[in-house]
Amino acid sequence: MSTPKIRVGIIGAGNVGSALVQLLIDESRSIALVDAAMAELEIVGVAVRDAEKSRPGIDESLLSGDAMALAHRDDLDVLVELAGGVDPARSYVEAALSRGVSVVTANKALMASCGTELAQLANKNGVDLFYEAAVGGGIPILRSLRTSLAGERIERVMGIVNGTTNYILSKMTTEGSDYDVALAEAQALGYAEADPTADVEAFDAAAKVQILSSLAFGTELHGEEIAREGITGIRAVDVDFARRNGYVIKLVGIAERVGDNGLSRRAHPALIPAEHPLASVHGAMNAVFIEGTMSGPLMWLGQGAGGAPTATAVLGDLLYVARNRVNGRHDVPFSVDDRLVSVPAGDIESVFYISLDVMDEPGVLASVAGVFGAHGVSIQSMEQSGVGDEARISFLTHTALTKNVEATIRELKSLGAVDSVGACLPVIEQGAS
Repeated sequence: MSTPKIRVGIIGAGNVGSALVQLLIDESRSIALVDAAMAELEIVGVAVRDAEKSRPGIDESLLSGDAMALAHRDDLDVLVELAGGVDPARSYVEAALSRGVSVVTANKALMASCGTELAQLANKNGVDLFYEAAVGGGIPILRSLRTSLAGERIERVMGIVNGTTNYILSKMTTEGSDYDVALAEAQALGYAEADPTADVEAFDAAAKVQILSSLAFGTELHGEEIAREGITGIRAVDVDFARRNGYVIKLVGIAERVGDNGLSRRAHPALIPAEHPLASVHGAMNAVFIEGTMSGPLMWLGQGAGGAPTATAVLGDLLYVARNRVNGRHDVPFSVDDRLVSVPAGDIESVFYISLDVMDEPGVLASVAGVFGAHGVSIQSMEQSGVGDEARISFLTHTALTKNVEATIRELKSLGAVDSVGACLPVIEQGAS
C-alpha cells in the first residue's frame, strides 16, 4: 500500500517559517513524521515578500513572491500562514478554506479578530483551521483545552503570555532596573521590537486572552475589545514594594467566570503572591495556569516565542491536519456559549496596590485618605518614604470594586498635594476567583 502524500504551502519564511521548513526536511525525523501524519508531507511552495533574497536551507525552486497564487494552487492540501497581521493574511486564509484547503496559522491577531468566522468557513468546506502556535509558542495549551479539558468546567485561565513584558519585569525584579533600562536591554537582545507598543501596552496579551477564552469558555472571536493595561507606568519602586511585601509584578492575561453566567476577560500587570506558580516564571518564558472544577490547578510552562519552539507547535497542528485529511474527516469548530455575559472590568473586585508621589507637608495624608473614603475604598496598609519632592505613599487596599478605585485615582490626580499617581495594580490572591 502506497503512502499518501499531503502537499503543504507555507506563507512566510522568517524565523518560524524557516524553522518549520528545516523540521519538515530533516531526514533523521522523516519516518517519525510519516508515522505521525499517516502521510508524506511535501512542501510545494514557500511564499515570501522578496523571492530574490537568499533563504539558506530552502530550495530556491520553492520560493515565490505571490502568496495568493500559492493559496490557489490546485495541488495544495494544507496552507500554513505565518505572515502575521490581519490583512492581507485574512484573504489568503479565506481563499484556501473556501477551496477546501486546510489551514494552520500562528497568527494571534487574525484569530482574535475574526477566528469565529474563519472557523465557520472551515467547517462549511469540510476542512481544518488550527492555530496552536498563536498562544504560548511551543506550549500545547490550545490542544489541551480543545481535547483533554473539553469536559471540564474551567473557572479561570490566567497566564503570562507575552515574553517581552515578562523579560522586562523579570529584569526589574532581579536587578532593580528601571523600566526604560530593561526595555532597552530587551530590544538589544531581540526580545522586544523597535516599536514595542503591541507588547508593552498589552495588545498582544489581550489577543491571546480572547483565544484562550474561546476554547476555555465558548466565547466568540470577532475582535471584541477587552480591558487592557500595559506596563509602561511601572517603576522600580513598585517592584521593590511588591518584593518586600511578598509579591512579584507580572503582566497577566485573565479570563474567569463571575457568578453563573458572567465572564471577565482582561490583560494587565498585577501583584502575584511569591508562592504562586506563575511568580517563578522568569525571563521570556510563558506559562498558563488553569483552575478547573474537577481537575483543580494545572499549569503549562515553556518557551513563549522564538522560531524553533513556535515551529514545533505549527508542526504539531500540521501533523494533526494531515491525519484528518488522510482519514477523510475534520474537527468541528469550538462551541459558543450564548449564555455568557461579559462583566465590565469596573465590576471586578480586588485588593489594589496604589503608589502616589506627594508633597511632604502637613495634612497630605489626611486629604488623601479622605478621597479613598469618599469612594468607599478602605485602606489595609500604608507605607510612606522620602522627604520633600521625593515623598511617596504606597497603599494596599482592602477588597474594592475596580470602578471605585478608578474614581479614587481620578480625584487623587486633581488633588493639589499629589504630584503624580504612579502604579495602580490589582493583587491576585492565592486561590482567588
